[in-house]
Amino acid sequence: MDPALNVLGGKLAPCSTAPLTGFFRDGCCNTGPEDRGRHTVCVVVTAEFLALSKYLGNDLSTPRPEFRFPGLKPGDRWCLCAARFLQAAQEFAAPEVVLEATHARTLEIVPLELLQAHAVKGEN
Repeated sequence: MDPALNVLGGKLAPCSTAPLTGFFRDGCCNTGPEDRGRHTVCVVVTAEFLALSKYLGNDLSTPRPEFRFPGLKPGDRWCLCAARFLQAAQEFAAPEVVLEATHARTLEIVPLELLQAHAVKGEN
């Protein structure tokens, strides 16, 4: 199996192990055919984004122990669905993106320029 690539063309870096993220809960924003939501954008969540997500029906801040989900708080890294990132950007509530940890398949939904505009400061 070939290593996954990030949006910059390099090897996909881990996103987060605390909290453990990724569709496969492997700490990376890997994807595959079973990942219909395309959880490929590594973001640093903000209070503004968490509020928007909750308003849109996906409460990411409330712990769900039955799913081993601790709930997110501002500053946590998380593998976000590409379409939700695009929606948050359109609503002016997009979180910062960790480009090295964002899967290349994101580019099928989100333009690289938009990801770069929201990149964590100090990244490419």
